[in-house]
Amino acid sequence: MLRNIEFANPEYLYLLVIIPLMIAWYWYKNNRSKAEIQISTTGPFSKSRKTIRQYLFHSTFIFRVIATGLLIVALARPQSSSSSQDISIEGIDIVMAMDISSSMLAEDLKPNRLEAAKDVAEDFIEGRPNDRVGLVVFAGETFTQVPLTTDHKVLKNMFVDVKSGMIEDGTALGDGLATAVTRLRDSKAISKVIILLTDGVNNMGALDPVSAAEIAKLYGIRIYTIGVGSEGMAPYPRQTAFGLQYQNVEVNIDEELLKEVAQMTDGKYFRATSNRKLKDIYNEIDELEKSKIDVTEFHKKSEEFEIFVLFALLFFILEILLKNTVFKTTP
Repeated sequence: MLRNIEFANPEYLYLLVIIPLMIAWYWYKNNRSKAEIQISTTGPFSKSRKTIRQYLFHSTFIFRVIATGLLIVALARPQSSSSSQDISIEGIDIVMAMDISSSMLAEDLKPNRLEAAKDVAEDFIEGRPNDRVGLVVFAGETFTQVPLTTDHKVLKNMFVDVKSGMIEDGTALGDGLATAVTRLRDSKAISKVIILLTDGVNNMGALDPVSAAEIAKLYGIRIYTIGVGSEGMAPYPRQTAFGLQYQNVEVNIDEELLKEVAQMTDGKYFRATSNRKLKDIYNEIDELEKSKIDVTEFHKKSEEFEIFVLFALLFFILEILLKNTVFKTTP
C-alpha cells in the first residue's frame, strides 16, 4: 500500500516537530504532579506486583501521540503513484569480425592493435543492451567465437580468450566475412550489420572478400570495415634468441578493397590510426545503427490520506474510551 508514496503538501510534515514537544511536556507535567507521602519503610510494598492498569497507564498518551502524527501525515496528502510503459524495440543483430593475425600485435596502438580493438569493442557492446551481438575471429582460417546473443556478459568474458596465434596465421578476409554472413543470414532483425576489423591484405582463404560482400548484400547485411594501423611504419615485437626485440614493419592495409566491400553493402569504411580514432569510429557506428525504442508512459496518482485519518480517529477513540473507563480518575 505504501509503495511509491509522494506527498502533495510535504510542507505540513514540518508539524511533526510537535511530537517531541508533546512528549517533553507530558514527561515534565507527569513528574510535577506525583503525590508525595512520607513513610518509615517501604517494606510492605516490596512484594506487591504492578497491575496491568499500571503498566498501561501511559498508553492513552501514546495513542494521542500516534493519532496526532497520523493526522499531520494526512494533512500532507500522501499519494501513491503507479506507472506503466509500452516499449517496442526494432532489434539490430551485429556480428563483429575481428582479425587476430600476428600483425595485430604491432604496437602503434596501445598496448597493441588487438588489445585496443578488444577494449573498444567491449565498450561498444556495453552501450547496446537491446541488440544481439556475435563474435567471429579470423586469421589464416576463421571460426565463430560467440554466436549471436543478448547475454553481453558472456560475450565480453569470451573476449578475454581472443589471442593472436590461436589459429593458423594469415589474413583470410573473405572467409571471415563469409562466416559472419552465415551467422546473420537467418536473422529476422530489422537491421543486420557486420563490423569487419583488419590490419592487413587478403592473402588466404577459399573465398575472396568481394564475393562474400555480394552474398551479404543478397541477405540485406550492411558491412562496416575498419582498417587499423598507423601510417607508414609500426613497431612489431619479435621473439629472438636474445629475447623480445622490436622491428619497424610497413603498415600495409588494402584500403581500396575495404572501401569496395563497405560501399557494396551500403556501409562505410574507416581508418583507425590511434586508440582515440578507433574509439571515435565505434562511436560513429553506434550512432549510425541505433535501435528504435518507442516508449509510452502512463502515470496515475491516488489519494491515500483516508487510511491515515481513519487510524488517527481510531486512536483518538481508544484514548477517550480508556480515559473514561479503565484509567478514569476522580479529583
